[in-house]
Amino acid sequence: MSESLYFIALVPPPEIQEEITKLKQEVAEKYESRHALKSPPHITLHMPFKWKDKRDEELVAVMEELNSDFDPFEVQLKDFNFFEPRVVFLDVVENEKLNQLQKEVVDVCRKQLKLDNANYKNRPFHPHVTIAFRDLKKRMFYEAKKEFEFLEVSFNFHVKKISLLKHDGTKWNVVDF
Repeated sequence: MSESLYFIALVPPPEIQEEITKLKQEVAEKYESRHALKSPPHITLHMPFKWKDKRDEELVAVMEELNSDFDPFEVQLKDFNFFEPRVVFLDVVENEKLNQLQKEVVDVCRKQLKLDNANYKNRPFHPHVTIAFRDLKKRMFYEAKKEFEFLEVSFNFHVKKISLLKHDGTKWNVVDF
């Protein structure tokens, strides 16, 4: 039986995706970390999960339901932050609507889709947009941190919907539904 890998996220509008992707490309070239380029810029609401292909309609129906009740809101990405020793990211300014949305998505996924990600139980939600991770070597991480820790950047965008992303074996793509 065939399965695919998915995750649920907020994806900024194309013009902001383009700006953030330029940052990812800069890090990829300077610090040899290309893994973050395998997905569009996003804020993860539900970590990756496997889903049986024959049940795709059920998954899409839940996504449509989540979006039908969606109340648009503003998100601000501000400056760089780090999870030592491998992750460089754009920080998300504290946002109660975003925190509530993430709880709702995880709750709906647990109840309706029977997805239970044990990893969430001990980790608080820390919304961010990853610029480099996984393949960023420790030595390069500390060089990148020196460069980015004092840089000021800010992106504001209006969140209008929740996105579903699917892995195609090479990279993540937003699913149209």
